[in-house]
Amino acid sequence: MPHIDLLNDLPGIRGLLQFRPETAKPINDLVNVLLHHANSLSMGERELIATYVSARNDCHFCQTIHGAIAAHHLAGDEDLVRSVKQDFGQAPISDKLKALLAIAGQVQQGGKQVTAEAIESARKEGATDLEIHDTVLIAAVFCMCNRYVDGLATWAPESPEYYRERAPNVAANGYF
Repeated sequence: MPHIDLLNDLPGIRGLLQFRPETAKPINDLVNVLLHHANSLSMGERELIATYVSARNDCHFCQTIHGAIAAHHLAGDEDLVRSVKQDFGQAPISDKLKALLAIAGQVQQGGKQVTAEAIESARKEGATDLEIHDTVLIAAVFCMCNRYVDGLATWAPESPEYYRERAPNVAANGYF
């Protein structure tokens, strides 16, 4: 049960966003730019970054919904999403994405944990400044969202089906 009366029974961040539409709009606008708009990183790759950070923060709702959206973008490959969450270094993803996930993991630990070596490693793998920027911002935004969702003790469906069913709509239409 949430710490406050959200005046709705929606799970996770959905209930919070409906409760406070004034803050929902800027959050959704930012997440749309980062995860849904055109970018040199695919939507699946960006959703994997969000999923990985949310898993490290142990936010069940966020890691599960963004994992489902990532899988949807990645031809339904839920095993790939699981492998990224468990050990991205062994996951069948590009070396560039591995380097970006290393940066995202450092951001999750704290902004000052991001090292020049991690940035240089990403550059050596072909990451652009925009991709590095967006990785850091995705990680930071998802740390905020994870703390928002869990800090107010929102509820999250246990069934993976809930997330699988929502994923195609979000993947197609973005975050609103």
